[in-house]
Amino acid sequence: MIEHRASLSIPLDIARLVTADYAPVSATPGLAFLKGYLFRATPLAIYIITTSIGKTPAKETVLYTLTLLAPRTTASAHADGTYSASSAPVFAPNETVPVTTRVVQTGVVQIPATLSDKTPETTGVVDSGLDLKDKVTSIPIIQVPITSPISLIRTASNATATAVIVDKPITTVTMPSGDIFADPIATAAPPSQFQIRNDHPVEKKGVNSTTPLQTNKFFGNFLVGSQSAPAFTHPYSVAWAAGKGAAGSWGMAISHIEASQRVFGKARPGEGGEASYFINPIGIQSLIVSSKDLGKDTIIATDSITAFSARVHLRPNATAMPDVSFPLVQGMAFVTAQFAGAVPVIQSGVFFRNVTKVTADPKPGVAKFNFHLEDGRTWRVYAYATKGDPLELQVINNGYAEAKNPFYGIIQVAKDPGNAEALYDEAAGVFPTTVVLSGSTRSKAGSYTFKFAKDGHQQGTLVMYALPHHVESFDDTTRAAVREVKLQTTTKGIATAVMADQWTMVEPNLPLDMTFAPWDPERGTMTKMSDEARALIRGIAVQEASQNMAAQSDLDSMYFSGKALAKFAIMLTVINDLLEDKKLAEPALGKLKQAFARFAANKQKFPLVYERSWGGLVSSASYVTGNSGADFGNTYYNDHHFHYAYHVLAAAAIGHLDPSWIPENMAYVNLLVRDFANPSVHDMYFPQSRSFDWFHGHSWAQGLFESWDGKDQESSSEDVMQAYAIKMWGTVSGDAKMAARGNLMLSVQARSLQHYYLYTKDNKVEPAQFIGNKVAGILFENKIDHTTYFGANIEFIQGIHMIPLLPSSPLIRTRQFVQEEWDVYFSNGRAQDIQGGWKGIIFGNLATLNPKAAWDFFNSTDFDPSWIDGGASLTWYLAYSAVLGGL
Repeated sequence: MIEHRASLSIPLDIARLVTADYAPVSATPGLAFLKGYLFRATPLAIYIITTSIGKTPAKETVLYTLTLLAPRTTASAHADGTYSASSAPVFAPNETVPVTTRVVQTGVVQIPATLSDKTPETTGVVDSGLDLKDKVTSIPIIQVPITSPISLIRTASNATATAVIVDKPITTVTMPSGDIFADPIATAAPPSQFQIRNDHPVEKKGVNSTTPLQTNKFFGNFLVGSQSAPAFTHPYSVAWAAGKGAAGSWGMAISHIEASQRVFGKARPGEGGEASYFINPIGIQSLIVSSKDLGKDTIIATDSITAFSARVHLRPNATAMPDVSFPLVQGMAFVTAQFAGAVPVIQSGVFFRNVTKVTADPKPGVAKFNFHLEDGRTWRVYAYATKGDPLELQVINNGYAEAKNPFYGIIQVAKDPGNAEALYDEAAGVFPTTVVLSGSTRSKAGSYTFKFAKDGHQQGTLVMYALPHHVESFDDTTRAAVREVKLQTTTKGIATAVMADQWTMVEPNLPLDMTFAPWDPERGTMTKMSDEARALIRGIAVQEASQNMAAQSDLDSMYFSGKALAKFAIMLTVINDLLEDKKLAEPALGKLKQAFARFAANKQKFPLVYERSWGGLVSSASYVTGNSGADFGNTYYNDHHFHYAYHVLAAAAIGHLDPSWIPENMAYVNLLVRDFANPSVHDMYFPQSRSFDWFHGHSWAQGLFESWDGKDQESSSEDVMQAYAIKMWGTVSGDAKMAARGNLMLSVQARSLQHYYLYTKDNKVEPAQFIGNKVAGILFENKIDHTTYFGANIEFIQGIHMIPLLPSSPLIRTRQFVQEEWDVYFSNGRAQDIQGGWKGIIFGNLATLNPKAAWDFFNSTDFDPSWIDGGASLTWYLAYSAVLGGL
């Protein structure tokens, strides 16, 4: 059933709603039966239709989003706010229908009878509401007013300096040789100031592992919650059927969504008429691979977990060996199922129109079946028998086909877009098990390679699907392996088939010359400004450097504390490198070192702990408070690349100014990097690349939460910040490979984010009805929603992709993009109407396009300090504008 969203103003006088047609709805998120249907009620301001219900006019109302979940007759709501919706399977496994068998030139066709009393499930489920359960809705800028300093900082003399800045700070590092992903940053245990815990609030489901586990990857839904939410491999999604759906199966359901099946949200009032979101239906069980023994006692388990892959097992019960296992790898062209003696079952909620056993095997030992479904789509099924009998399938009914004998080998399922049969035949029997990542740099170019580990038939080369940013950057060898077969993905455009056992992507222009100074893609690093601008900025810098750095960063959030530290650190690079005022910078640097030392000693309000259950460095906040959303869910592995990278960026600036500070702080800062950006599989304390997804070309922010739309991320610009922080810390600390990874990551993001997050009018990847929004808002694996978790103000939605303003910002946010976005949302005085710190963010962003206009705003006589959020400085905004504008 499709889930539809509507917002209703519901009277808070809930007694009036208790009638034959209406059940009580409270003023908090919950469930309600309304005219025979079960709804989830969530207080949100995002709507399609607004109406009023209630027998009498209500004086007080609250705006809800109601998501239709199921007919009342098949659903029940529970006191804990959950619901269950179920109906008897359309077909029981032992229910037979007449099946006609015909011999044709290409094979034997089984045609089940057409039934009038049963309907295939072809529409799926669309939950277009924004799920705020376990989500933090705090605005991600520091809004506490910054008090004026009581006294101004004293400039240093040689006798009074508390920190000494080198005459020539480090700005470059030697180009590394060899694989930049091969070596771990470090292998030591976390330093003694970090408590070690063996427990974590989130139970690992179906995983028995003593090594660090991935927490932010595509297969995460198999490890938490019900274990039945989808995993998006692109272009397919797979989900444990868990006895639900038309087939009532306990196997692995496979789905692929066409662009024509998407649901688009209506434009919100006051916006540009673009779709407010687009979403792909889930729950369409095109084909399901299962076994005869799987039932209500089925257990799901996962092993072989890497940054790119995992293997999921279905066992008939807790003590049984797996009946069927699924090696899942991003980009796989076939969904592969491994059998070791179980009786395979192929099911469908869409129903079989006919099933053909092809007479001619595509290669020795590989049988082939064509499944034509009631939605008009064709799926190819291949079975490679490694021993015993080949696969023989008997169609029992329109949704169930069973093997005649136990099977040893693999069954592979792939959707044919219409021109893939020959390619699939050639590749059948071969499947990927994981990906080995490597990379290198040479001169200004960088490259990264996916080497696919493979198994199966000895004949054949792998076919995998590549995303648009991959294809655009393939080297010549990989480009030659591109085929004409294409499949739609959920949120990443059209995937292209590539027949090769490895891919190499090249980024020809790494931003090697980018430092702490303003930077332009064409002009490079820039430092010059007029004496008048320098004098004006110095006066403001004295004020801001005199602020209480220790107090501003002494917060109960690693995120907000890191933003404060990074703000002051960037400001000090301006004072020293652009204003050339070492005597002002040195005492301020001393204050910043003291503020940073609190975190290096792990004495902040919620110290970090190393937990062994999943394997990572997390805030103690959720352990102490019991709140999963404390510090934006840091304990649950949300946003680590944001939180920790602000601290890494601050450390890079301190080390840039005073390299002698680095040795004492190296282990701590590297520990933070290891948690979210460990490059190697040889670090036994952290998983490889927890946050950044080298397949998608950007990070995922969501940690250990079940999500029916997959992983998600809001802030593309903070994702860029973490890459920039890695680059700069690697540079100042002398870790050439880390700096190279940061440079490569920035270049990959410049390509991928401009396809998937930031939309110019010529974007051909995302839907035409959506790109006018200019930014994604929140990008999920299964949908893109032009909103934020903390509100739908346009300055929130656009601005979350601007913060923080850094030298790396113009690399990602091009002048063309900034111009188009400004024209849509902020031109003609509309930016002046924005309030608070978001106003400064919007005009800081303008400096990339029109530095003179930004300078005039920040230097205006009526400038209000509240327009600068607590994670930014007026010193930096003015310096950035002055240097880029030659002012």
